Order: sequence, then C-alpha cells, then structure tokens
Amino acid sequence: MKTWINLAVIGLWSAQASAANLPDPTEEFLYQLKESLVKVNTTTKSGGHGFGTAVAIDKDHAVTNCHVLGNTNGVSITKWGTEYPVDSFQADWKHDLCILKVTYADLKPVALGDSSQLSYEQPLISISMPTDSPAPYVALSAIKALYPMDDELVIRSQAAFSIGASGSPVFDYAGRLVGISTFKSPGKNAYYYNVPVNWIKKMLNSPEIALSAAHADPFWDAPEAQRPFFMQIVLPFQNNRWQDVQEIATRWAASEPGSAEAKYYQGEAARQQGDETVAMTHFRQALRLHPNHPSTLQSMAQLLDKQGKVNDAESIRVTLKEINPELLEGVGTIEQSAPNKAK
Repeated sequence: MKTWINLAVIGLWSAQASAANLPDPTEEFLYQLKESLVKVNTTTKSGGHGFGTAVAIDKDHAVTNCHVLGNTNGVSITKWGTEYPVDSFQADWKHDLCILKVTYADLKPVALGDSSQLSYEQPLISISMPTDSPAPYVALSAIKALYPMDDELVIRSQAAFSIGASGSPVFDYAGRLVGISTFKSPGKNAYYYNVPVNWIKKMLNSPEIALSAAHADPFWDAPEAQRPFFMQIVLPFQNNRWQDVQEIATRWAASEPGSAEAKYYQGEAARQQGDETVAMTHFRQALRLHPNHPSTLQSMAQLLDKQGKVNDAESIRVTLKEINPELLEGVGTIEQSAPNKAK
C-alpha cells in the first residue's frame, strides 16, 4: 500500500488485537468458568416451558436476557441439578438485560471486564447451555465488529448460539465477563450479537421489581426503521442489494460520522457497483477512523489486486496476517501473491 493510505498508521495494531495469537484456554480454566453458569427455567402463561442461560455476578445474583422471562408467570434457576426459585429481579428492558436474585443458591461469580476496551479480532470464549445440551457448550471465537450504542459497544462475534442459549456469557481470554449473547440476524449466514457487560454494571443499583411488572421490547426487536444501522444493513449486504446498502450506509455515516463501519459499507457498496475511486475514498476514511479495520483491509486488498497494485495489496496482507491469519481467507495469501511481484 502506498503512502497515500499511510502504511505507518496501518502497521500500528494494538496489543489487544495481537491477542489473536494467544494460546487456547485450558480445559481446567474452562471448567472453572462453566461453574458460574446456571440454567433458567420459565413457565409460560399458557402452561408451556421455556429455557435460557444465566451467569453469576455474585453469590445471590445471575444475569440473563430479559426476553427469556417474557410471557412467563414463574421462573427458577437450576444449578448442577438443584432448582432454586427467583425471588425478584432488576431489569433494563431496552438493552435486554435482567439480573435475577436467587437466595441460598451460593452461586460462583465471575469477574466483570470492561467492554469499552475490546478490539476487533480479539479472541473470546462463549459458553452456553442450549435447550438440548446436557452440559455447557464452549465455543472459541473472535470479535468481528464493535458497534457504539448508548455510550457502550455492542459486540458481534463468530460464535453461534441456539434456542436456550439466550443470556449466555462471553468472556475474554483472562476469564472476565465482557458480554451476554442476546440476538442474531435472520438467515443461515446469521450475525451473532452480544450486549456489553458495561450495561450490566450500570444497572447494578437499579430497584428490584416483581416478575409481573410491565416491560418494554428490546432495541433489537423494534420496527425495522427504528433499529440501529448495524442491524438495518445486514440483509441488504448479505443479499447483494448494493443500492440499499449505499443508502443505509450514507444515513449511518451522517448520523455517526466517527463510525468506521459506516464508511466501510459505503466503500463496499461503491466497489460492488464498480465505482473504484469512490470506494477507495471511503476505505481510506474508514482506516483513518480505525487503522486496522479488518473488513476494510480485506476489501482494499481485493481492489488493489484488481488494479494491479500488487505491492500495495501485499502490504495489507501482511497486516491482516498479523491481526489474524484467518483474515487472509478470500483475499489470497502472501505466498500466493509473491510470484506476481517478480513479473
């Protein structure tokens, strides 16, 4: 990549981003984290049963998603086969977070991290208890995107989750809770989202309420036009509706001028519609906001390859490999591009 994109800036990848090279957690370490999970059991008003997952934040309280409690007239938790009633709870309906108070369960709490300090491609540990799983299920993944919302960051990760896994904890590799698995986009190539632990911290001193208290719908279940831009853009992007992507991304960039994600989508929409000059302009703007934005770097490498600027594309591949070697998928490899240099 030439100096007009500023190689020096792109090379400044953070210590947290380099955490992608950390060794996988040990089985013993994962077992210790699993001990803090409990199953949430609900009885619906029609007589049915529902399930979710919760994670302990102190010996008497566990966090889950509020939507797990929707349409219920009874809720309990199960810890290692023993059931305990939920006495009361605290709720942040908009952000879909509920803290359950469970007396005498003697829960094993986890440490709370700081979701404002997360970075792209940082490795994560997701542990869930799906409905059909006899034991907690562990998935190792990475952060694929971070979306500013209400002064915090919503986390998109690779780890999929299924029915019964709502409320599952997401940890960093130090074992600190950084998010709660909450919702996904439609379709088979779904994006999976986790709400940040810092929202939990902000509700710790909120009043306790009864299960029968009135509640509101979460932000992710709002009408389409009222949802965050990062939700509105997924289906148009995945279905190659580039004019729609361009329109949403333009509104997004106007509303959040500091969003590298918005600039990336503007650039990708332009690239897919054949306007390479405009695409490169938006990609450069994205990198000024986020010097190591992975999706932008991937798209730029492809665009530069198409333009025959092999050395520039190669510089990007070096950066992508340092962040996470898996990012080279679909943009060639350093070794594959080497013969082109000699021509």
